[in-house]
Amino acid sequence: MILYLHGFRSSPLSFKARLLDKRLQELGRASEFHCPQLPASPRNAIALASEIAAKADPERLTLIGSSLGGYYATWLVEKFGCRAVLLNPAITPPADLEKYVGVMTMFHTNEPFEFKREHVDELKAFAVKRITRPERYFLLAATGDEVLDWREMVVHYPGATQHVIEGSDHGISEFAEYVDEVLAFCGILPDSD
Repeated sequence: MILYLHGFRSSPLSFKARLLDKRLQELGRASEFHCPQLPASPRNAIALASEIAAKADPERLTLIGSSLGGYYATWLVEKFGCRAVLLNPAITPPADLEKYVGVMTMFHTNEPFEFKREHVDELKAFAVKRITRPERYFLLAATGDEVLDWREMVVHYPGATQHVIEGSDHGISEFAEYVDEVLAFCGILPDSD
């Protein structure tokens, strides 16, 4: 099973989620892809992701987390012992998202939601200071990320498989070029190296 965790203000309609879904459909494995709409509350987002993840054998589960979803995925990997692909993951979202407290809109639907001050505190509970078993992690980080610092990502996942993209952006606009590499780490495709 692949459980995709989208980023802040994002949704299952994100570019990367749709590309992964399409590729898995082409491979006849669409039923293995799950991408729920995550609630604004980090506690509720982790609870929803945990409920889905608990239904899978950790050996056959890979989380793919983008931005804030990468922060969530890291905590969940440490809890469940599965694997994770991290796409420009947030490392310090309590500090990064403090300025977004208030009513926001979703990127793909313009639907309003409220990011509350207590959500910042909830984020702190899911911090992972140091990862264990780095072989469970694959980091895809872009040096051109205009939102988060790729160097913090590289330092936070020492010993993990790391692919640093020169340039690109926070959304990894050319993600289609990396889909098979991601799916290979998930155990879906033979190693694409």
